[in-house]
Amino acid sequence: MSKQEQIQATALRLFVADGFHGTPTAKIAAEAGVANGTLFYHYKTKDDLVVALYNKIKDEHANNVQAFINRDDFITTKFRNIFIHSVNWALTNRDKFYYIQQFNFSPHLAHVSAETLEQQNLGYAGFIAEGVRKKLLKQQPVSLIISMFNGHVYGIYQYLIAGDFDAEEKERIINEGYDMLWDMMKYM
Repeated sequence: MSKQEQIQATALRLFVADGFHGTPTAKIAAEAGVANGTLFYHYKTKDDLVVALYNKIKDEHANNVQAFINRDDFITTKFRNIFIHSVNWALTNRDKFYYIQQFNFSPHLAHVSAETLEQQNLGYAGFIAEGVRKKLLKQQPVSLIISMFNGHVYGIYQYLIAGDFDAEEKERIINEGYDMLWDMMKYM
């Protein structure tokens, strides 16, 4: 693992445990086993580290989702696959998913350019726009549909981590959660 990867892994763990303001860069550097200067060589400020880590996680999730999208699948199949995969990704990557939520409700979100945010949603936006055009999805702005989609992923995730469900029960809850989302989003 490179020094930059050590810094990122340590920062993720500490930011999730102690928050952005409760995590000094000196603690990140010490626990990552690097000098303060090394941390600041890679990231000019703590804010730069916070944003870079968010972008890295969002890119990882987007690339992971893209692997589950078959271009030849019908839009409704893509929508379902992305939902189910997103919930499962969140369950498997709890710290990363928590970090995304933490970041989205922080002032740091303002430091991510509109172009970057758009790029991060590109996997979703294209087929959602197509679904709206073809009247498969409600006639709403793509950004609203993405926001509601993400909120539903978060809600199902929260429900699942709060309970003690076996694998079969989790799968049933995810599928039924998707069905509720689809009933809300589909064009009438």
